[in-house]
Amino acid sequence: MFRSRLLAALVCALPAWAEARAEDFYKGKTITVLVGFSPGGGFDINARLLARHIGRFIPGRPEVVVGNMSGASSLTAVQYLDTRAPRDGTYIDTFNFGLIGDSKLFPERVKADFRDFGWIGSISVDVTSCYTWGALGLKTLDDVRKREVLHMGDVGQGTSAYVNQNILKKIFGVNVSQVLGYPGSAEQRIAIERGELDGDCGAWASLPAEWIDGNRINPLMRSSRTLAPGMPESVPYMGDIAPDARSRALINLLTASGGVGRPFIVSKAVPAERQQILREAFDAMVKDPEFIADATKLRHPVTPKTGEEARKVVEEIYAAPADLAKEAREIAGG
Repeated sequence: MFRSRLLAALVCALPAWAEARAEDFYKGKTITVLVGFSPGGGFDINARLLARHIGRFIPGRPEVVVGNMSGASSLTAVQYLDTRAPRDGTYIDTFNFGLIGDSKLFPERVKADFRDFGWIGSISVDVTSCYTWGALGLKTLDDVRKREVLHMGDVGQGTSAYVNQNILKKIFGVNVSQVLGYPGSAEQRIAIERGELDGDCGAWASLPAEWIDGNRINPLMRSSRTLAPGMPESVPYMGDIAPDARSRALINLLTASGGVGRPFIVSKAVPAERQQILREAFDAMVKDPEFIADATKLRHPVTPKTGEEARKVVEEIYAAPADLAKEAREIAGG
């Protein structure tokens, strides 16, 4: 009887003991936030914003640092989570959300299933805009269609910018020449200012304030149904100006990854209780006035998604009909 009661007491105590052990884990630890691009771009800024604040909401208040690991349009950093990084909850990754759609359309190229990761959350839903450099005088879609060639740059295949450039080329009939190999968006912006590139299809939140306030760019269209803060209302959603219903459906699929926003993930092998700690810390952080004030200074919109909400978007992308996915693959492939 005594042994039975003792065993029952120990079983009841296990959940509380496990929770205490999980909360103690991060004390004295360092969390590394991996960025799949070079410093200075939008994903890097986003990661550093998170790193400055999330530690306050994690039991044990660990130090949080940022590490840059560019390569394969940020896929290198994603794959690092399950190959070389400790899978104990001390490594978080942020990557270009365009890889999610690419993993559905090009599984032979993007060897990752984004349903097989622990989703922590997203600070903001991303709104990209295809734009031209103002000095060129190309203000409308008709203007760029008449241009012999429009030079745009990117880090490589698989990013949202690369996909949007192909939408501009294959659905809207613009002769886009894609120059690949840039380490990140910061280097692309320098190339645009130098006149080496004519524009981009990049994140609106990542554009320099002086470009927007000084009317130094001409936005042609956006990849989201919602407007980004500071974006002119006259900038149309590309799905609304699609030439036909099938094109509209293709655009909706090709841009669906933007609904995830700029995501943060961990290896699925991270213990469930630590994933939960990180998710709860993230959810608390995005509501924190100090965090919001910091994001506002950076002109960084806070339109968060929980890890579960982001995962649902991913599931919807993978559930796309095979015929639509096949046609979208032809557009996104370059």
